[in-house]
Amino acid sequence: MKEYLRLLKFVKPYIWILVTTIVFMGITTIVSTAANVGLIIPFITRIIAGKQIEVPTEAGSLIVKLIEYLNSFERLQLLYVLIIVLVTAYFLKGIFTFLQEFLISKLSLSVVRDIKDKLYKKLLGLSLSFYSRSKAGNLVSRITFDVGVVQNAISEGLKDLIFQSIQLIVLFAWLRFILVNFKIPPSLLLIAFLIIPLIIFPIIKIGKRLRRISTMSQEKMADINAILFETFSGIRIVKAFSMENYEVNKFKNENQSFFKIMLKSVKRTISVSPLTEFITVACAAWIMLVGGKAVVQGTLDPGAFFAFLGCISQMTTPFKRLSKIHTINQQALAAATRIFDTLDTPPTISESKEAVDIKAIRQDIVFDGAWFGYEDKHVLKDINLKVKCGDIVALVGPSGVGKSTMVNLLPRFYDPTKGKILLDGKDIKKATIKSLRSQIGMVTQETILFNDTVKANIAYGSTASQKEIEKAAKIANAHDFIVNLPLGYETIVGDRGFKLSGGEKQRLAIARAILKNPPILILDEATSQLDTHSEMLVQQAINNLIKGRTVFVIAHRLSTIRNVDRIIVIEGGRIVEEGTHQQLIGKAGLYKSLYEIQFREQ
Repeated sequence: MKEYLRLLKFVKPYIWILVTTIVFMGITTIVSTAANVGLIIPFITRIIAGKQIEVPTEAGSLIVKLIEYLNSFERLQLLYVLIIVLVTAYFLKGIFTFLQEFLISKLSLSVVRDIKDKLYKKLLGLSLSFYSRSKAGNLVSRITFDVGVVQNAISEGLKDLIFQSIQLIVLFAWLRFILVNFKIPPSLLLIAFLIIPLIIFPIIKIGKRLRRISTMSQEKMADINAILFETFSGIRIVKAFSMENYEVNKFKNENQSFFKIMLKSVKRTISVSPLTEFITVACAAWIMLVGGKAVVQGTLDPGAFFAFLGCISQMTTPFKRLSKIHTINQQALAAATRIFDTLDTPPTISESKEAVDIKAIRQDIVFDGAWFGYEDKHVLKDINLKVKCGDIVALVGPSGVGKSTMVNLLPRFYDPTKGKILLDGKDIKKATIKSLRSQIGMVTQETILFNDTVKANIAYGSTASQKEIEKAAKIANAHDFIVNLPLGYETIVGDRGFKLSGGEKQRLAIARAILKNPPILILDEATSQLDTHSEMLVQQAINNLIKGRTVFVIAHRLSTIRNVDRIIVIEGGRIVEEGTHQQLIGKAGLYKSLYEIQFREQ
């Protein structure tokens, strides 16, 4: 219930739509019930049986006048009147039904749009540590499948919860009216009320099971989305290793599991409707037996009995729909729980309320006793490093020693578990995240491009003009290959830059960094996966990019960092050596060992 009430908070901005919908539902219910039930008494008693409608002894003056008015008609005249009333009632019902369906659809779509917006914003606001333990497919499933289940709960569940409840209220009001005014035996109403507990108990029992099954189905759908995402993003590897059949079988197994879970859900969902229908009809059959005897014996007005029976039979639909709503809501609550779990996830990187914007670095960057670890494992241990403004510093060492982690602390992708990082003597935690990251440009080993135009990828995060974009592309040695593309700068690069070579993608990333014009630059093995020709072009672009900036270079090929100002050697999460290329070659340390290994390999 807590999750459902929280879900309904998303309806609050559109309360006027809900209120208007409820008014239209009330009108529709009153009109249709009056047509279906109210016309039965004059039709059966006055037209079919040819009797005068009996005036109830305890009826109000309005009811007395209405019955006297109906009795004043000839049977054939009254038939014409009832037909006109019936057609008019259903015409009005059609109009208001359309209006209420449109408004509830607008309400549900608005709520789902808001949930998606809020969920997407929340996901983008979460720290990288969240993404390191989450599958991309699972996150996509939150915004697509889970939110889709919630939409069904609002568009169908909330609508029917209100509409069918109104119908039941109106029908019970008619029952009371008929009971009071037409001497219906109270035992008939008692039988009618037996329907409620007989229906509610199995609904609750099945609903609890459905919520568990729904949770399982949503988790399985997330797994399927994860497989799809991984397969499509890694399609080159799948084809290179001829693993199409393996991936197909993996997908089939997950899909079969999802099929079985959904089949369980369907079996329980569809069992509710015939069960409630049978209970309602069984009660109605008993009412027909008891009431029918009274009509035959002449102690009960036939029109009043059929009106009473009409109310009972019309209750079948609301009860069936309400039972279905319970199953829909149980599925929605399972989805809502997963959505709220995401919305309630706190970011590990947060901005202080006293945070201020920072300006470009003027003095130095200092790692002051910085430690960092994942759970119980320390990746970085007591890092102390001072980098002067304008220096080019290379970080080297074996794989997995914390080089990338160290530079990821600078833009606050992660925060040190101990120690701090200072920018011109100020702790970066006291700076606004946006202003901090605006000072830093990154070119990584894995180039990230979006499925957009070349122009949009270069200008990502800026409002640069075409002239400025082309200037950045020329500095990055990218302009020549761009103009030879089918649509030049307007060419769509494909998902993750699928249409471009590795060297071309890297040069676009460098152009993007050039356009950002950051005072601090991080190059994370930017040329490690390129062929010789591409590496030469990219290296020239990098040389153009690093001029006048403070640069951190993570290098795999040590031959590319001979001329940097300082080389930092990391091993086991600690700085073990520091100096220029010539100084470190002169020592019998780790750097010399790594350099000699690479030299022999060449």
